[in-house]
Amino acid sequence: QVQLAESGGGLVQPGGSLRLSCAVSGRSGFALAYSAIAWFRQVSGKEREGVACIGSGDAATTYYEDSVKGRFTASRDTAKNTVYLHMSSLRPEDTGVYFCAIAPLRVGSRCLNDYDYWGQGTQVTVSS
Repeated sequence: QVQLAESGGGLVQPGGSLRLSCAVSGRSGFALAYSAIAWFRQVSGKEREGVACIGSGDAATTYYEDSVKGRFTASRDTAKNTVYLHMSSLRPEDTGVYFCAIAPLRVGSRCLNDYDYWGQGTQVTVSS
């Protein structure tokens, strides 16, 4: 079993920045480097949507939802077994619960709700 734990959410003013972290632990032999990673956002009353998804491997592809392109960057630190989402120029519409997710041995960066492991979510509120 693999466990994911997000942190870094909070209240931020419009135009501000946040960095979300997702610590990955659990199953021995698991390799974050060979996993697709993703960040999803859920707004109350709406379905969870993918905002940033990255495949694995040397030629890993990436997907960013249109509204976050140029503002959000997803990354991984394999030495720390941690996934990050750097968010800048935040807008009120970025408000929601953010979930990290991983899919071991997946190469592609499709951003659907079919990842194998999920965190519990962290709240991000953008408001003045």
